[in-house]
Amino acid sequence: MRLERRTLAGDPAALVAELRGLVPGAADVADAVMRIVLDVRHGGDEALERYRRELDAGGADPGPLCVPREEIDAALAGLDPAVRAALKRAAANVRAVAQAGVDEERSVELPEGQTVVLRELPVARAAVYVPGGRAPYPSTVIMGAVTARAAGVREVVVCTPSADPLVLAACALAGVEEVYRMGGAHAIAALAHGTPTIPRVDVIVGPGNLYVQEAKLVVRGEVGIDGFAGPSDLLVVIDDARAAALAALDLRAQAEHGADSLVVAVSPEQAVLDALAAQLADVPEAGAAVLVRTDDLDGALALAEAFAPEHLQLIGPGAEALAPRVTRAGCLFVGAGAATAFGDYLAGSNHVLPTDGAARYASGLSARTFRRRMAEVHIAPAAAARLATDGVALARAEGFTAHAESMEARIRENAAR
Repeated sequence: MRLERRTLAGDPAALVAELRGLVPGAADVADAVMRIVLDVRHGGDEALERYRRELDAGGADPGPLCVPREEIDAALAGLDPAVRAALKRAAANVRAVAQAGVDEERSVELPEGQTVVLRELPVARAAVYVPGGRAPYPSTVIMGAVTARAAGVREVVVCTPSADPLVLAACALAGVEEVYRMGGAHAIAALAHGTPTIPRVDVIVGPGNLYVQEAKLVVRGEVGIDGFAGPSDLLVVIDDARAAALAALDLRAQAEHGADSLVVAVSPEQAVLDALAAQLADVPEAGAAVLVRTDDLDGALALAEAFAPEHLQLIGPGAEALAPRVTRAGCLFVGAGAATAFGDYLAGSNHVLPTDGAARYASGLSARTFRRRMAEVHIAPAAAARLATDGVALARAEGFTAHAESMEARIRENAAR
């Protein structure tokens, strides 16, 4: 990892563009992904099996597509007790936060006499993609499956290329019985379009490599998705030199997510930046680590808002006082004790977050990802008559004659009563 220094001078957006350009851009895989998605859409299980053997198993036997329940149960039985306890605590905290985001039905009475009921309903079937990667990720099972269950989703499935026992044990703890041994763009295509073996889902969530994320974009519209989970990033605003060692550990922890991750520390105090530089001189993990000097904490906040980080951490009395003014972050961590690593596992917040500046408009994974609003409208005859006059005027202004006649009929119907 290269350690670089910058000074904020002028437009924060210009510096943000420079910072994001420090990590390698993703290769264009759109054509390859589209070919895979179309192959699976039209070829079903046969195409899926071909890609599983070629891409998931490197030409070897990938094993049964549907992971047997006995294999899931055996994974849970063999789980280390300490890991099992940790996963159960993580699930409990994630569940509590997710359930707090589930809204009750609301009824709105409007002046003309009509009633609009806002009903919030879960999707019927959702899938959580769990990467194989360098290591198993049981925490992703918890973040996705527990949140979906808290949202009221009855059918939650997991797909993962390796079906590692640690991932299967997490599935068992999360109440997931339907697990598919597949990964990559072909897995996303199978989940979105369905095959003779795999019933299609309504929503697909979870991290993954560029092929997985591009495939999610391709099938968006066929299914709902959580977003494009790009390279991970962390921005730390700090004004306390005594906490530099902790901040450096948080930056190093985030760098573990991969060679394309970007970690940034921002401070108006040179002593803080020098202390961080000493701690980060030998970090090999991340694509880039950058130390940015600003004139003051207001400048640091302006840079953070322009960067819209996946994770934003505020450390030090002045930095922590900025928290009420933050509007753009996937997740905000306030105080030296609030390590982002807790957010990845046990804090209760979700670790599936908007990346690459998407926190400007997007949210992290929550119960809302798996739920949808439906309006239920009740219009009594008297209310219809009161609404129709204005409604007819608008319909005729837009050239929709049948719309106008439909509403005019309600006026006559009411008058005849």
